[in-house]
Amino acid sequence: MDFSQALLEKSDYIVESWVSAVRQDEQISVTQELTYTAIRNSLPDVLSALGTVLSKSTDNDLHSLVEASLKHGQIRAEQGFEPAEIAREYRLLRSIIFSELEPDLLRGSPADMLRAVRLIDTVIDEAIARCFHSYTDGRMEELKQLQGQLNLTNQELTRLVRASKENLSHLAHELKTPLTSIIGYTDLFLRQQRKQSDLRDTFPNLESIERVLQSGRLLLRLINDALEISRYDAGKMSLQLMPTHVPEVLNGVMTMVEPLARSKDLALILRCDRAPASVTTDPLRLQQVITNLLSNAIRYTETGSISLECYALSEEQWAITITDSGVGISQEDQSHIFEPYFRAPASELAPSQDGTGLGLSIVSRLTKLLQGEIKLESSPGVGSAFTVVLPTVPQPAAVQVAQ
Repeated sequence: MDFSQALLEKSDYIVESWVSAVRQDEQISVTQELTYTAIRNSLPDVLSALGTVLSKSTDNDLHSLVEASLKHGQIRAEQGFEPAEIAREYRLLRSIIFSELEPDLLRGSPADMLRAVRLIDTVIDEAIARCFHSYTDGRMEELKQLQGQLNLTNQELTRLVRASKENLSHLAHELKTPLTSIIGYTDLFLRQQRKQSDLRDTFPNLESIERVLQSGRLLLRLINDALEISRYDAGKMSLQLMPTHVPEVLNGVMTMVEPLARSKDLALILRCDRAPASVTTDPLRLQQVITNLLSNAIRYTETGSISLECYALSEEQWAITITDSGVGISQEDQSHIFEPYFRAPASELAPSQDGTGLGLSIVSRLTKLLQGEIKLESSPGVGSAFTVVLPTVPQPAAVQVAQ
């Protein structure tokens, strides 16, 4: 008796029953999130191939069986099935096939029934073997991809950790110098006070106190700059936008840095006749940008002048340009000048300074936060010109992202 026709006629019902049984089986939890089509996948092809194997008149289609089983295993690997879940769904399939073919099997001869049962078991076992083979290959390929991603992630993390360690080491080194100075001069001051109380108001005594004060201010600047960078990188720096009178902010900053320029006999020039009277911005962040740029210009300029020019570019944009006659920046260093802790190597034109290497990095971050851009033109031995272009009214959506 040929049972293949009975199997093919009932294949749709077998598929329906099998999908329902798989969904209801609590030990195959992954199917709870899959559609009917996703669960069924290549099962009809497996049944079709099984039908040809059971047929006495048709050549066995073992190739289709192998292909269908391999495809089934690949899909199950992609769907996240566990091996035990795949074995259980084939167990359900075997049970449903025998249950549906039982009346037909009982009508056949014992020899035919035994042959059919053996063939069904053999085919399903072969399907399971092929399925597990492709399932294993799929998972191995997935593991290789994950390993590749992990290697890339590990390399990036290693680079970031190394960079963080270098930055932390650099910062620690920078902090060590003013701290050592503070401790040394304070200790000297205290010992002098204990030994000779009449030195209390002498010039050397006042000079020692002044050095302690300078070192303390430098230390405070280092810490504040490092915290400012950390807050921006952590996305915790927000804007307080309001109508701002630009000339008032510019005059305030110029008054603040004027003593620094005077101590080096530098001319400080302000040109704001073309400046917009009022813009919408964060006046505190704007003040930080201008102060850092002017302080940096003064630090690296020994003779000549520092000029600040403010002007409107259009109804939507305005700009500030700070020009100095200082040492300038080489083309090679210009690509790194806005990186945290970067300082150009000391040279005959640019002797070593006590800067933190954070000022321009803060300027760059604050400019982005204000939805602007910063441009640099510089030549060694000639000077530098930093131009900050800002919107007259920042976009609210971008401000929310920055916060």
